[in-house]
Amino acid sequence: MELQRAIERYVAHLTVERGYSPQTVRAYRSDLAAFTTFAEARAVADTGAITLDLWRDWLWDASQRGLSTATLARRSATAKGFSAWLARAGAENADPAARLKTPKAGKTLPRVINRAQIAEVLELLAARAADGDPARLRDVAVIELLYASGLRVSELAGLDVDDIDLDRLTVRVLGKGSKERTVPFGVPAHRAIVDYLRRGRPHLASERSGAAVFLGARGVRLGTRSIYRLVAGLLADLPGTGPAGPHALRHTAATHLLDGGADLRAVQELLGHASLGTTQIYTHVSTERLKESYRIAHPRA
Repeated sequence: MELQRAIERYVAHLTVERGYSPQTVRAYRSDLAAFTTFAEARAVADTGAITLDLWRDWLWDASQRGLSTATLARRSATAKGFSAWLARAGAENADPAARLKTPKAGKTLPRVINRAQIAEVLELLAARAADGDPARLRDVAVIELLYASGLRVSELAGLDVDDIDLDRLTVRVLGKGSKERTVPFGVPAHRAIVDYLRRGRPHLASERSGAAVFLGARGVRLGTRSIYRLVAGLLADLPGTGPAGPHALRHTAATHLLDGGADLRAVQELLGHASLGTTQIYTHVSTERLKESYRIAHPRA
């Protein structure tokens, strides 16, 4: 099969049959576009000509250009997924990437914003929104809900009004792999959401708004990139955190829950992690914070 045609079919498979998020699909498409460029430079334009050595050479070339271990690991996963799909779909008899070794991505401890900083940001945003400005009311609701629930930015962007149960203080989200889950939030987030829905959203809404919860200045649903820029801008002045976006609030929510004694499996369910191992990185964060407190406070540290 012609390589470019195979990639388009595979991307459609990931989108329609596997239900992958737009961000994940873009990552796969980007990796496979890079592989296509590499393959065509070596006169390989058909999937039948792809070999294990070609996949290995592609990853080696990427490593020599300084790509991170995490990126190499992702590209290896892309290669394995695409190659296995070709074999299953009957496009090719062999799966050359099955023997491809995945580079080990080192665990990077996620950035966590401390409680005092979060409180300071939320107090500042609430003060700014005291004049009833619709966009500022929205900003408070965005930050409060991200921190309260640990939602992914794509999950927040996809929320419709009916997804929020204001009586039960829960939100229904569609996570990775189109898996639905219900996530609780607290009283401060409830207060911010109600305030935004009553006093902010009606002034932002237009005939193009549909049921979207969070709207931009033109009355359309805020996309993931817009939310990222919004959150990054609101958190930009926090001392000692470096660049921070929506994912930092997700990390922070998880870590603060574990700091407070929450069960690891409950946090896994809250975050929508398929594997407990993914959630366990936050236990390392909590341990590191405990060690730092010990070093500072204990006279024999």
